[in-house]
Amino acid sequence: MTLHDTAPLAGAAGTDAARPIASGIIDLIGGTPLIELSRFAAARGARARILGKAEFQNPLGSVKDRIAWGIIRSAEEEGRLHPGDLIVDITSGNTGIALAAIAAGRGYRTKFYLGDNISPDKHLLLEAIGAELVTVPNSLFLDPEALDILFARAQEENPGAFIADQLSNPANPAAHYASTGPEIWRDTEGAVDVLVAGVGTGGTSAGTGRFLKKRKPEVRVVIAEPGEGSVPTEEAPYPDEIDGVHKVVDVEPEQLPGNYDAALVDEVVGVEAAEAYAAARAALHEEGLLVGPSAGANLEVAARLAQRPELEGATIVVILADTGERYLSAGVFGARPEPRR
Repeated sequence: MTLHDTAPLAGAAGTDAARPIASGIIDLIGGTPLIELSRFAAARGARARILGKAEFQNPLGSVKDRIAWGIIRSAEEEGRLHPGDLIVDITSGNTGIALAAIAAGRGYRTKFYLGDNISPDKHLLLEAIGAELVTVPNSLFLDPEALDILFARAQEENPGAFIADQLSNPANPAAHYASTGPEIWRDTEGAVDVLVAGVGTGGTSAGTGRFLKKRKPEVRVVIAEPGEGSVPTEEAPYPDEIDGVHKVVDVEPEQLPGNYDAALVDEVVGVEAAEAYAAARAALHEEGLLVGPSAGANLEVAARLAQRPELEGATIVVILADTGERYLSAGVFGARPEPRR
């Protein structure tokens, strides 16, 4: 058999069709597929169908690519960003990675304030892209006014910088309303019944949920939040956490991201970090999907929902927010590796 006789790989879609040449990474953002998680569902006695929204297929590996481009594009259109400008934000990693990479390709600099508990892999990625990093103790976030304090510090230390403010910037949920929601609606042909997401900035559930409920008011939006044992306290400021996922129940209003829309949320389900990690490992072992702990939390919630009799035959769409490659050093897939000497 010659090279020209070789048949396309089984399952390869569109092998004979030419793909348009992308003008840059922004052309690759969005359009992520839904994946049928049949083995994962069957192993948990699911009565409902579970579909994973593969956000790890975005060019920088996470759902945050969508909002990073939305924030930068909006600022450019409004004349708030110019070549050489500095972009500053508070981040737990993924938004910073996306902002830094997109900014690098458009001639901007980046600087981020982040907790000292983020995955080492994310920290290394941010450094590799060239972002300036300022780490703060995780215990700082026990203060309900921590975000206000950090934003004030960022503005004071970076006069003239563009503060991206992913937590409250309306371009964040707008990006999901314009892309994530329509994609799910189109690809399920309107059959989606439940959306499961976590809250980092609140933009995914707000934008996607708003779009889906506008098309089909009975769609349920369910939020996965950390359980009590997976939230920092004064006694245990560094528990095992679900990276980038925050509590929304029984917290001070000022601790909620401005983009979070509680009015769109039908249910909040608590998940401990160990359960989220186990679900992420199950997705890898049962479906071959390498996803992070927030996706694990969403999958754990989806599995519980799918067992309910009232959801017999329903379609549950789960946001698989990022790639598990960002957590190989964080203990999600096994013991944390010993540091090299």
